[in-house]
Amino acid sequence: MDKELSNLYRLFMQNGKVTTDSRTIEKGSIFFALKGENFNGNVFAKSALEKGAIAAVIDNPDYYAEGCVVVKDVLKSLQEFANYHRRQLVNTKVIGITGTNGKTTTKELINAVLSKKYKVFATKGNLNNHIGVPLTLLSLKSDIQFAIVEMGASHLGDIWELVSIAEPDYGIITNIGRAHLGGFGSFEGVVSTKSELYKYLSEKGGVVFFNQENPVLSQLSEKFEFGENAIRYDSICSNVEIVKKSQSPFLNLKLSIDTKKEIEINTSLVGDYNKENVLAAVTIGRYFDVDVNDIKNAVEKYVPTNSRSQFLKTAHNTVIVDAYNANPSSMEFSIRNFANVDGVNKVAILGEMLELGEYSEKEHSRVVQFLEDMGISNAILIGKSFSGLQNRFMFFINVDECFKYLSKSPMRNSLILLKGSRGVKLEKLMPLL
Repeated sequence: MDKELSNLYRLFMQNGKVTTDSRTIEKGSIFFALKGENFNGNVFAKSALEKGAIAAVIDNPDYYAEGCVVVKDVLKSLQEFANYHRRQLVNTKVIGITGTNGKTTTKELINAVLSKKYKVFATKGNLNNHIGVPLTLLSLKSDIQFAIVEMGASHLGDIWELVSIAEPDYGIITNIGRAHLGGFGSFEGVVSTKSELYKYLSEKGGVVFFNQENPVLSQLSEKFEFGENAIRYDSICSNVEIVKKSQSPFLNLKLSIDTKKEIEINTSLVGDYNKENVLAAVTIGRYFDVDVNDIKNAVEKYVPTNSRSQFLKTAHNTVIVDAYNANPSSMEFSIRNFANVDGVNKVAILGEMLELGEYSEKEHSRVVQFLEDMGISNAILIGKSFSGLQNRFMFFINVDECFKYLSKSPMRNSLILLKGSRGVKLEKLMPLL
């Protein structure tokens, strides 16, 4: 790190605040003036200083004002700054988490479990990209024992960039499926990018946790030769059984921990596909010696939010809300689960899946066929990617058109699945459901 940033780091250690948004400046914070397609943070550097920022990092000297630090590239400097801070946290162990589906739910479950014994910090919201990961690291204080850092990817090489910044000691790939195919180019591209977490940990001598029932992850763990540093879920969780309870839509598990103590975990998660997420949290919790009863308590108290596997009873219907995001793999999981949930007047409202590039038509066609294969006869499809594929299902070009229809033809006494990419904004329909 160059001299200017070294001096800046001393200021950071006094105040511990970094921001990239000049609208939310806190006194004593350091403002990094990032640029994007539609904005230029350099323009707001002076304003940030006037609002109380102790310094502003810019890469255009035309906007220099007293208190500014000029660098070649603000984004690179932010990442370098975060990596330097991470290296100072000698008592903090970093757990990197990536995967196609379930990253956030798994992160929150691990956070809940480890927090029973340790001081833990986990990625907030969706700060899981090339900007979010540095900001997450810069939120860490020296007394944090575990940092759970979520890492998202939509292009080749994204994970390698993030692990190079976060330098994790442990890692978990939840699963690898068909997502962001437009950016990755193919499923093989997805595998290559997600496995960069394994590659880094293998070179560093780190530890990975993985589901041995997932053939792709099992093969990758062998490919990168982790040996004893590959911790299989079944090495800690055995005799795992999904328990179906009458009138309960939630995932209930019975399992043996450490091959001796049998427990039952009754979650507030909808969908059997969440089994992997729960087992990940249980495995990591026991690996770090969290008490079995504390693990059970932590998982059972976790309630999903932000449109992820939520089960909501409204004034008129029951809604399974899983509309935070969607890709071919997660869409299949949700539809299969919905088909298996007991209910009458079942309606699947599906939004299109974005960022699939040339694979979009094929993958949306597969979704329509899968609805029919799973015996779901009543569905509403939303988004131009479904245009021409709807067969006997109802179709709307966007969520606003669907809103107009539901305003005139409201649903009542139905079990509804709400699933789609975040950009479709299916949450707009909730007031009518």
